[in-house]
Amino acid sequence: MKFGGTSVAGTERIRRVANIVRAQAAGGNQVAVVVSAMAGETDRLVTFCREANPLYDPAEYDVVVASGEQVTSGLLALTLQSMGCKARSWLGWQLPVKTFSNHANARVEEIDAERLLASMAAGEIAVIPGFQGVSDQGRITTMGRGGSDTSAVAVAAAIGADRCDIYTDVDGVYTTDPRIVARARKIKHIAFEEMLELASVGAKVLQTRSVSMAMKHNVPVQVLSSFVDEDSPPADSLPGTMIVSESEMAKLLEEAQVERQTVTGIAHDKNEARVVLTRVPDKPGAVANIFTPLGEAGINVDMIIQNVGRDKGETDVTFTVPQAELARAQALLEDKREKIGFNRIITDAKVAKISVVGMGMKSHAGVAATMFKALADRGINVQAISTSEIKVSVLIDEDETELAVRVLHTAYGLDAEEVAA
Repeated sequence: MKFGGTSVAGTERIRRVANIVRAQAAGGNQVAVVVSAMAGETDRLVTFCREANPLYDPAEYDVVVASGEQVTSGLLALTLQSMGCKARSWLGWQLPVKTFSNHANARVEEIDAERLLASMAAGEIAVIPGFQGVSDQGRITTMGRGGSDTSAVAVAAAIGADRCDIYTDVDGVYTTDPRIVARARKIKHIAFEEMLELASVGAKVLQTRSVSMAMKHNVPVQVLSSFVDEDSPPADSLPGTMIVSESEMAKLLEEAQVERQTVTGIAHDKNEARVVLTRVPDKPGAVANIFTPLGEAGINVDMIIQNVGRDKGETDVTFTVPQAELARAQALLEDKREKIGFNRIITDAKVAKISVVGMGMKSHAGVAATMFKALADRGINVQAISTSEIKVSVLIDEDETELAVRVLHTAYGLDAEEVAA
């Protein structure tokens, strides 16, 4: 079981979480719980680091920011003990959660779960701070934003858990953002691949690395809400969204005797910026001269379009980068202007990426055509396009984001018959 920052924001909410955990243990389950820092706590600790030293040492930064989860894990263990449960906290170095020593963005190498499993077999509830581990050098490491989801899936894989329940402030994965489309439907089951695509193109429910790890280790993940009333039925009887393997998904569809929906969900991301380089030489190696330095600088490039070459052996190249990286990307390209040989840079930070995702695309033609026609009918201009086997993404003007999401949600028949409560 994993609880996010809003679920543990204060002692009252921690007590609510403890009640949910106690109910699972009372049902005869061996339980491991992974917790985030209280909402806002990590930001507060990061600010302290910057105030202490703007050029902070990443290893010492990890020592500071890992303390948020440590506090929460101790408080939850104390609260469970006050309720008569056997519980103990396990810090990242105590398990240990071994990571590659890339401070502030570490990746899990392995988890030695022997002592943890023995403790759980003896009836103890294990409370583990997410987001943190230990390097080969014995230093505390952290896994970057959203790292607690990854911790939870890694622990679930290490102990061979039946499933990993991720409790958050939403009650599942929806066909799109319910704040934009009131008729968005909660998805009962979704394949790892679909969830991975949705997470990568803007759906904020789960962190991309956690879904990738769940898919690799075949750990079923359920997204649930921890914000249920005290007198509500147990969370297990109010299921959220179960994320499963493609083979399990096919089995569930066969048992239900229903066809797979062509499009599973629609995501949007306003954290995009468009870059156009004009009059780039239309010759071998020219595009490599653009994207090699961006890659070496760690700037992620998403959509790429190379226009039809001009008569003078020149072409325009359009691509997108994260909005936060636009200034850095622009400065880097200006520095490489002579080597690349472009005429000028045109940038636009007022754009958004809209994506439709679904495994059903593999067996259904016309998905992209439906998208382009629905947008054209509402006068929404497409500035760039990218596709994968189960995804089509377009770049549009940021001001048209909500309209585009609503139009596409209806076009693919995803609207619920009744407005979701």
